[in-house]
Amino acid sequence: MTGTIDPADWDQRRTSFGSVAADYAAHRPGYPPDAVAFLLGNRPRRVLDLGAGTGLLTDVLVAAGHEVLAVDPSAEMLGQLSARHPEIPVAVGGAEAVPLPDASVDAVVAGQAAHWFDPEPAAAELRRVLRPGGVVGFVWNVRDETVPWVAALGAALAAEARGHEADQGVVARFAEALPADVATARSGIVQTVTPEQVVGGIGTRSYVATMTAEGRAAFLGGIRDLLAGHPDTRGRAVLELPYRTDAYRLTPR
Repeated sequence: MTGTIDPADWDQRRTSFGSVAADYAAHRPGYPPDAVAFLLGNRPRRVLDLGAGTGLLTDVLVAAGHEVLAVDPSAEMLGQLSARHPEIPVAVGGAEAVPLPDASVDAVVAGQAAHWFDPEPAAAELRRVLRPGGVVGFVWNVRDETVPWVAALGAALAAEARGHEADQGVVARFAEALPADVATARSGIVQTVTPEQVVGGIGTRSYVATMTAEGRAAFLGGIRDLLAGHPDTRGRAVLELPYRTDAYRLTPR
């Protein structure tokens, strides 16, 4: 749990995604295959996708040949995952009480989710469900703000997004609680999107999903105005939205 926002606000945010599940599936970026290869290697494993959401990381895990189990607090999000992967077992649950037996998976991975976990109780659960030699993998996509228009977008979101983005302190707390050795890798992905799809993606952020309808409309209207006016995006029908992908492999000691 991040320490930069109020605990009640944090809990409201982490349970907000069901209301935007279809848009989340449509507008959020996927993950590069090299990030999954770094986390899990090339041998097929039995993998728990924890905080699996709509299955954006699941897509890459399946393509790499892994056997996947998916757990998320939101039945609506898992419904989006099951629509694409009906063969994958899903269960509603959280990191602090994982609905799996002891020593049942070779790896636990979380895409864009570990900052919603409470590290100490979650670490005990990961230890419990992992088999000997198992690994934990966390991965986040973060907008690449070295690109000027993406930096302007980030600045427009900054006041509302506080405490939302990947918290590297979460990795350190998990490494201590497991305990585990940490290895990191960086790659990237580029989304080809329309300006309205950029707005739609912002609309799935927890800090937007929890706004009032009026507040959300005004906030997203400001994002539309930014894209319509910025010299790098003005008049463009299609944009390339770059992300930096940071992957963290935790090997329990």
